[in-house]
Amino acid sequence: MEMIFRALAIYLILLVVFKIAGRRALLQMTSFDLILLLIISEATQQALLGNDFSVTGAMLTIITLVVVDMLFGIMKKYFSGAESALDGSPVILVENGTLLTEKLKKVDVSCDDILVAARQNQGITELEKIKYAILERNGHISIIPLEK
Repeated sequence: MEMIFRALAIYLILLVVFKIAGRRALLQMTSFDLILLLIISEATQQALLGNDFSVTGAMLTIITLVVVDMLFGIMKKYFSGAESALDGSPVILVENGTLLTEKLKKVDVSCDDILVAARQNQGITELEKIKYAILERNGHISIIPLEK
């Protein structure tokens, strides 16, 4: 039973930490981010399993994490507002070639981040050619070009 509570606690803690970190943390992974992810995963593994390195303990932990994730999925499906509370909502960062600076500050995204997404996804190199840039729930930036 202790393993179930450990898994639930770690899941909720990571959910809160990454919610606080914001979607910016998902936008681009640098070498520092990779190192941090490895350290977090090692600390999480130790916290989840404690001194129990049995296959049964690992299976119980995995099942608990998957069930909690499924329950959050069900909550998002049936309770209005749960998806926005857990995943956030899309944020428009550029509208008709104009940066929406207050929204950029709020989500901690730079103009360079938008231009990188524009170049990679649409081949656009100028902000003025972007109709909309939208920070999606998953941390990616969608680019909608201005019509020619």
